[in-house]
Amino acid sequence: MKKNIIIFVGVLLLVCFFLDSCTVTSHKGNKKHKTNQAGQPKVASNISMLIEAKKNEITGNVEKAEELFRQYIGKYPDDATAYFELSRIVANKKQVHEAAELAGKAAKLVPSNTWYQLFYAEVLQLDGKYKDAISVYEQITETNPDNLDYYYQLAALYLSTEKYPDAVKVYDRIENKAGISEEISLQKEKIYLLLNDLPKAQHELEALVTAYPDEIRYLSILAEFFMNNKMQEKGLETYHKIQQTDPGNPFVHMSMADYYRKNGEKQKAFEELKQGFANPNLDIDSKVNILLSFFNVNQLPDDSKAMVFELTRILTTVHPNDPKAHSIYGDFLIQDKKSEEAREEYLKVIALDSSKFVVWEEILRIDLVLEKYDHLVEYSQRAIELFPDQPVPYMFAGIGNYQQKKYRDAVKSFNRGLKLVADNDQLLSEFYMYLGDSYHSLKDTNESDKAYEKSLSIKNDNAYVLNNYAYYLSLRNQDLDKAESMSKKAVTLEPKNSSFQDTYGWVLYKLQRYDDARTWVGKALDDKDGVSAEVMEHYGDILYKLGDTGQAFEYWQKAKTKGPGSVLLDKKIAEKKLDE
Repeated sequence: MKKNIIIFVGVLLLVCFFLDSCTVTSHKGNKKHKTNQAGQPKVASNISMLIEAKKNEITGNVEKAEELFRQYIGKYPDDATAYFELSRIVANKKQVHEAAELAGKAAKLVPSNTWYQLFYAEVLQLDGKYKDAISVYEQITETNPDNLDYYYQLAALYLSTEKYPDAVKVYDRIENKAGISEEISLQKEKIYLLLNDLPKAQHELEALVTAYPDEIRYLSILAEFFMNNKMQEKGLETYHKIQQTDPGNPFVHMSMADYYRKNGEKQKAFEELKQGFANPNLDIDSKVNILLSFFNVNQLPDDSKAMVFELTRILTTVHPNDPKAHSIYGDFLIQDKKSEEAREEYLKVIALDSSKFVVWEEILRIDLVLEKYDHLVEYSQRAIELFPDQPVPYMFAGIGNYQQKKYRDAVKSFNRGLKLVADNDQLLSEFYMYLGDSYHSLKDTNESDKAYEKSLSIKNDNAYVLNNYAYYLSLRNQDLDKAESMSKKAVTLEPKNSSFQDTYGWVLYKLQRYDDARTWVGKALDDKDGVSAEVMEHYGDILYKLGDTGQAFEYWQKAKTKGPGSVLLDKKIAEKKLDE
């Protein structure tokens, strides 16, 4: 019973759908009426057949619906309803050419039906027949003179076919009905700019300003128009008018700053920027964007530094509780190599908003550079608590512990972090590299070697791993040929690295290739950043093996003045000989 009721209601809805668009054939003699309620000629039709076709479409049997509508058209070729419905089905199948023909027949049979006309125009556009669509919309606007939406559609079609003067005429008709508006005025200004008609473009903006004298933004648009079209005097005059009307308007200063910058008047631009940045009514995002448009955070010329830092200090003063202000200040400080000050700004950022991982990462990098290893471990742990799935803080924690000789803690951090690395071979290789160093410091050579091997299996050109692994093998006098191969590769990858030069020389020393060893460790002695005690001691050992005991002794003494050296250095100096 419930099913029958639903079907009955559905049929009633279908009947209602067709009552306004078709006529019912008299059951007595199939006699036609002269006109329907809309004043259009009545045509022969069969509402039950239409309902059946529509019902199939609604229930998803579109192919059957299409078949029934085509049959209906064959029997009743003057009924617009079937053409319209069939056109919709065909259009959904992307057969736009046929859909346009069918929609055109419906529109022609009942020209007063706006829905038919609108659909016809839509399908014509899909079929690429914009001129025909324009003709249809021109008729629609004539029959529906009070519906502004149709005028907008017509104007859009004129624009798409580059009939700009016709589009302007339509916009004029809209203005005559609805009055001057921002949307229409700015659209007409764009059209006149396309037509290179600056006087008319200017007129449109001035008319908008006149219509809305209290809307300062329109004055700004007019001023910008002047500036962009080489009418600077009028532009400046308009900006001054804005300042008189609205002295607290920060955007004027930004526009003036841009003007002075383009005009090469750097100091004047800076003064305008300062006034704009000091205005709390200008939001922080706009200020940051303007700052970055004037200055490159990655390349800061010396003659701009003072300006940048004054502006960023103004930002942090006016917006002390906005993390973006401190973040951009920190970025410029980093660029100027002021790491300590940058770190303070980044700390303010995370105090205000701790959710930005990139800021935490920058703090950790600065701690590493500044060798603040206790802070590095502390903030790494705090970052891990906030971002437990990020591997980088574990690496920094491990490095901090390693530098403080807490090697077991370092191993724990590295092992935890490497499990979180995904799709980043460089980072994974570095984790195993640091693990190798940590296990070596724990004198666990087995685990150290495995970590280095794993690192090189992931990235075989990691010069740091190649160097360290080779050096540690040489200290143990193990796999010296392998050590020589790895060390040679490391020094080839970084030929100016004095530490790598020393390692290669030392491996050659262990292989008893003393002349080659002297050449390579000698290169390490030329390091302009300073020579370590280890390098000097190595050079002394090589000279001793080459028979130059006097110079060997001198280099051992030099090594002693540089640092503690090896455990055998004091004995070498005391006995003036090499005892291995």
